Amino acid sequence: MNETINHSSAWVKDAIFYQIFPERFANGDPSNDPPGVQPWGAKPTGRNFFGGDLQGIIDHLDYVKDLGANTIYLNPVFASSSNHKYTTSDYMNIDPEFGTNDLFKKLVDTCHAKKIRIIIDGVFNHTGVDFWAFEDIKKNGAQSKYAGWYNIYSYPVGPPNKPNYECWWKLGALPKLMVENPDVKKYLFDVARYWTSMGIDGWRLDVPNEIPHDFWVEWRKLVKSINPDCYIVGEIWENASAWLQGDQFDGVMNYLWRGICLDFFCREKISANEFDEKLTHLRSLYPPDANYDLQNLLGSHDTERYLTLCDGDVAKVKLSVLFQMTYLGAPMVYYGDEIGMEGGKDPDCRRTMIWDQNKWNKDLRAHFQKMISLRNELPALRQGGFQTIAAENDLFIYKRSTDKQDIFIAVNRSISGKKFKIPSDKQLKDAVTGEILRRKNGIYTSSVDAMSGRILVEG
Repeated sequence: MNETINHSSAWVKDAIFYQIFPERFANGDPSNDPPGVQPWGAKPTGRNFFGGDLQGIIDHLDYVKDLGANTIYLNPVFASSSNHKYTTSDYMNIDPEFGTNDLFKKLVDTCHAKKIRIIIDGVFNHTGVDFWAFEDIKKNGAQSKYAGWYNIYSYPVGPPNKPNYECWWKLGALPKLMVENPDVKKYLFDVARYWTSMGIDGWRLDVPNEIPHDFWVEWRKLVKSINPDCYIVGEIWENASAWLQGDQFDGVMNYLWRGICLDFFCREKISANEFDEKLTHLRSLYPPDANYDLQNLLGSHDTERYLTLCDGDVAKVKLSVLFQMTYLGAPMVYYGDEIGMEGGKDPDCRRTMIWDQNKWNKDLRAHFQKMISLRNELPALRQGGFQTIAAENDLFIYKRSTDKQDIFIAVNRSISGKKFKIPSDKQLKDAVTGEILRRKNGIYTSSVDAMSGRILVEG
């Protein structure tokens, strides 16, 4: 191992991430709206625009703070012709429909003033077809000095619907960069240097498994030389151990964890014992410290909304969130999940944020707030060890502990209440209701309601 993996865990262990898809969060400046902008709340498609921008995010930072989140993850903000901005046309400039570089700096500074960190999306595997280097190749063909930046099979360069060049997943709109080309690498490193130096707190890396490991080893050294606490998290959907050995990423978006949660809470395909076995196996894949730096998400811009996957069952969402906020790893909330937004597969999961509070599920939002609040208040939930106490049928009981405190969590997926026993020599109190539990001979006998959970704090 070349370095310790512990570079950013000092703050990531304490992070509550809130993911924002900028084009759909809030329109703070209609003057930069793209042509043909749709009314806020209309049906999203792969190509339409609603006018969300950086000013809208700045205007609603207090909302994020009120929820209890302390770190924002932004989907791409660089210049791009698409609504999702994964088709980069200029890495050195904020998309004009979002604002300016100066406004982005204001966003970073305002976040920091409110004690909110901010990480941004790095899309370095591919560009859009209107990226300036690709445009030059289209114009000058094999004579372009950027011809080696891409893998062009023949000239002239074909249109996106008939690509004659290497592209991501055969999508002609996303020509693949040859990152091992020294000029490409230098450019991308300059991009990383520019935005990291502006004060961001981390990078989320798009499809980093498409890029050689050696690139990320060097890239990490650069980023950490500018800001040793800069968090590097990769979008890896499978076993990510190859990237989590201390020389590349600090963490990954924990899609494997999400799949286990879906199987237990939403689909009810596995028992509590199988749930525990799968979680134990997942933890074993990575170095111990890395497990605390993972982004534990229930939904994202690439998935159906969690409430939709639960068939609208709010109780299942609440129980999942209780587990998310009491498990090791940094929780991430996808914008709008906390108010009960629904949506199918992309682009439906990218609906505009609902700001009319009359349309919120306020009880669900209050639950998110309470669970986040408890995580923020209780160090053992963020930094403590993990131990399974019991796992059988629909009941899962586990302990988060530090030298100073033990916290027991009981999760009941059943449609009926369950009794359980916990051994402890100290007083136990329900963290939500304040109830003091009674014990006999060092054993607590208590119960947990149907489709519910309890958080019991020692001391």
